[in-house]
Amino acid sequence: MADTVLYEVSDGLATITLNRPEAMNALNVAAKVALRDAVRSAADDDAVRAVLLTAAGDRAFCVGQDLKEHIGLLAEDRETGSGRTMSTVREHYNPIVKAITGAAKPVVAAVNGVAAGAGFGFALAADYRIVADTAAFNTSFAGVALTADSGISWTLPRVVGPGRATDLLLFPRSLSAQEAYELGIANRLVPAAELRAEAENVARALAEGPTVAYAALKESVAYGLSHSLEEALEKEDELQTRAGSSEDHAIAVRAFVNKEKPRYLGR
Repeated sequence: MADTVLYEVSDGLATITLNRPEAMNALNVAAKVALRDAVRSAADDDAVRAVLLTAAGDRAFCVGQDLKEHIGLLAEDRETGSGRTMSTVREHYNPIVKAITGAAKPVVAAVNGVAAGAGFGFALAADYRIVADTAAFNTSFAGVALTADSGISWTLPRVVGPGRATDLLLFPRSLSAQEAYELGIANRLVPAAELRAEAENVARALAEGPTVAYAALKESVAYGLSHSLEEALEKEDELQTRAGSSEDHAIAVRAFVNKEKPRYLGR
């Protein structure tokens, strides 16, 4: 993988690190391709039971599109008439979000600094967000005359409600870590110096957990957001049957009866 994104797997945990701290982890084409490939690799690898998405440096998680590169690509589009620049949504952002949300394993985002634009979108796509008390969030899109991408038109209203989401999209502003926590954007708020250790502890605990059950929980919540109660109940029946047939469920029941700590296999 390109060094704009680092990828490491250890004991069932895949750690994906955006690695352009000098550019506040802005997304140039190389970084978008590397991130897309890393997230897909983690999602498709059965040996990976949880994913930690984080970033290098202490200023930014990801400020979204690299506008310095973007302005040059727009100029090329005007010269050639290709219109390829905005295909990045289809070629990069959409696959990244689909891989994060569709992964049959938990994805934890450790937000160490500013998360803006697509960076905000990727954090929202994760299942659990641990946020440094020095971090901040900004939708940013309208500020550069663009509309929402990276799934944020779907995720943000579901986290903060449609009215507040519309406000944050129409009038971009910096949300402090504390406000993000109060709005439900941050699941856990920690001192910046403790972020990496806390995020790794949480992600490793998930990597050691009942992976089939976690995957079913992800699918159940996503399904319930867009279906009726009757349909959600049918989906719960389907997913509970799947989870109940897993080796981990049998392990958990035996451990409970024997008053032992279960040691899950992730299957």
